[in-house]
Amino acid sequence: MSPGFKDATAIVGIGETAFAKTLPSTELELACQAIKAALDDAGIQPGEVDALGCFTQEETTEFEIARNLGFGELHAFSQVPYGGGAICGAVGQVALAIAAGVAKVGVVWRARKRGDPSKRQWAAVAPRVSDHWKWSRPQGLLRPVDEVAVTMRRYMHEYGATRAQLSAVALTQRAYANQNPRAMMQARTLTADDYEAGRMISDPLCIYDNCLESDGAIALVLTGAERARDLKARPVYIHAFSQGMTQQHQLMTDYHGPNPLRSSSWATATNLWRQSDIGPDGVKVAQFYDAFSPMVLFCLEAYGFCPVGEAAAFVAEGGIGPAGRLPANTSGGSLSEVYLHGANLVTEAVRQMRGAASTQIDGADTCLVTTCDSTPNGALLLRR
Repeated sequence: MSPGFKDATAIVGIGETAFAKTLPSTELELACQAIKAALDDAGIQPGEVDALGCFTQEETTEFEIARNLGFGELHAFSQVPYGGGAICGAVGQVALAIAAGVAKVGVVWRARKRGDPSKRQWAAVAPRVSDHWKWSRPQGLLRPVDEVAVTMRRYMHEYGATRAQLSAVALTQRAYANQNPRAMMQARTLTADDYEAGRMISDPLCIYDNCLESDGAIALVLTGAERARDLKARPVYIHAFSQGMTQQHQLMTDYHGPNPLRSSSWATATNLWRQSDIGPDGVKVAQFYDAFSPMVLFCLEAYGFCPVGEAAAFVAEGGIGPAGRLPANTSGGSLSEVYLHGANLVTEAVRQMRGAASTQIDGADTCLVTTCDSTPNGALLLRR
C-alpha cells in the first residue's frame, strides 16, 4: 500500500440499532438510526459528511440517506457487491477517497431486515436458471449453506477434520456472545451435546453452523488521521486494505479453479500482507466472516495463522478462545451476535482497539477483519 494510505485514515465513530429477529422499523429508519449514533459517537455533525459507502444490496439509496440526515454536498460515494464479501471493501474504498483528499468525512452503513422472508437474497429463485448457477443448482446446491457444506466435506476428506473439531467454532463464539449484552444469543448457552443434537441443515453443517436471521443496522464514521486525533473517541487506524478474487472464481464456490479449497481469501491475504508493516504474528485478535462456521477455518489458513489442514485442530484446542493464540469473533460473530453481512465484525474490532469490548482481549492493539471466504472479498488490518 502506498505510504500515503497506510495509517492515513481512521474509524472514529460506530453506531448500532437494536438487534432482533424482527424489528418494526424500515431499512431506511434503521440506517438513519445507526448513522446518527455513529456520528454522535465521533462528535461529528451530519453536515460534515461528504463520502458514503455501502453494499450494492442496500435497498436505501444514498440520496435518501443524505436527505434524511441532513448531509451536505457529497464528493465520493461507492457501492461494493457480493453481499458478505462487501463490508471491508466499502470501508476501504471510502478510506481511499479520504486518503487521496477527495473527501474528508465518510460514512459506511449496512441496514437489513432479514426477518422479512421477502427480503432474503435467496428467496426469489427463477424457475429457469441461465447464469453461472446453472452449473451447481441442478446438482442440488440450492443455497449458500449447501455450497459451503460441500467445500467443508472436501476439507474433511483431505485433512481428516471432524465435526467435533468444527463444533469448537460455534461453541467458542456462543461463549463470547454469552458475555455480550448486545448479542441476540446472549442468554442462550450452547453445549457440545446441544451441537451434536442440532438439526442438520446441509451435511456436515447443522443449525449451529449457520448465521442468525437478523434485523438491524450498523454504521461507521471515517476521517483522516489528523482529524481523528482531535475527536471524542479513540481512533482506530486503517493500516492496510485489500480486496481479492481468484482466477476462475464462481460465486460461493471455487469449483472451476485447480484447487477448490484455495478461495479468494488467499488473493486478498497475499496482497494485504504485501502492504503491511504487520504480519500474521503481530495480529492480536481477528474477526473472521462467519456466515457458516467452516469459513473461520478457511480464513485461519488463508491469512497464514495455521498451516493448511491444521485449522480444525487449532480451534478445537482453544486457539480462537479468549486465552488462545488468536481470539476471534469475540462478540459472538454472525453465528451468535447478529448477522448483518459482517458489519458487526468491524464494530467489534473497533471496540477491541478502544479497550471497550464485552470480552476484552489483553494487548489488543491490532485486529484483522475479513469478509466472506466464499465470494470475492476483502480485508482490513486495523491498529490502535
